[in-house]
Amino acid sequence: MSKKFNAKDLDFNNIGSWPRNAKMVFCALLTLLILILAYLLVIKGQREELAGLESKETSLRSDFEKEQQRAANLEPLKQQLAQMEQVLQQMLRQLPSKTEMPDLIIDVSQTALSSGLNNELFQPGAESLKEFYAEKPIALRLVGSYHQFGAFVSGVASLPRVVILTMHDINLKPKGGNGVITAGGALELSGTVKTYRYLDDSELEEQERLAAEAEKGKRKGGSKR
Repeated sequence: MSKKFNAKDLDFNNIGSWPRNAKMVFCALLTLLILILAYLLVIKGQREELAGLESKETSLRSDFEKEQQRAANLEPLKQQLAQMEQVLQQMLRQLPSKTEMPDLIIDVSQTALSSGLNNELFQPGAESLKEFYAEKPIALRLVGSYHQFGAFVSGVASLPRVVILTMHDINLKPKGGNGVITAGGALELSGTVKTYRYLDDSELEEQERLAAEAEKGKRKGGSKR
């Protein structure tokens, strides 16, 4: 029958002299300590790493499903874009061409005169090329009545070619007098209007070349930083 032991009587410098029961308890505690340390140092870290990988897998799977859905919708979007470009080109082709622009400006000026307006100033400015169209500003100062201005707008809308006039810095005021608008009194309209035309194929190619060079210059400037 095994003898009972007292932990105070055990000599830790001579574990081999301990009673059998003490050795068994000590081995059990040592094994438990090793298991706890193994869990803390190895198993727990691997479990946390596994949880992180599972979370990353879920995120990547979600991203893949989104990209797959976008890829499935890409072809219809390309077709819609092509259709929109065709509609845009058709609309642009309804604008005056480069060769029609001078006659168009004359038509607008003549329409103002035929409406009874007095052209105190009608001065076309330098043309400005945009990405796929060109705009031409016209500084003007017209004098006439409300009805004459209405007839002018109606006459411009009736021109055989589509004419777009946008107004900028327009000022409408009574002509002379004390600045009060009276029935049948003359009005003065001054400011700048812009009219537009489409670019021909050579001009479009030139605009695309300039845009490509500008983009290339931006990339070079960014790489030097």
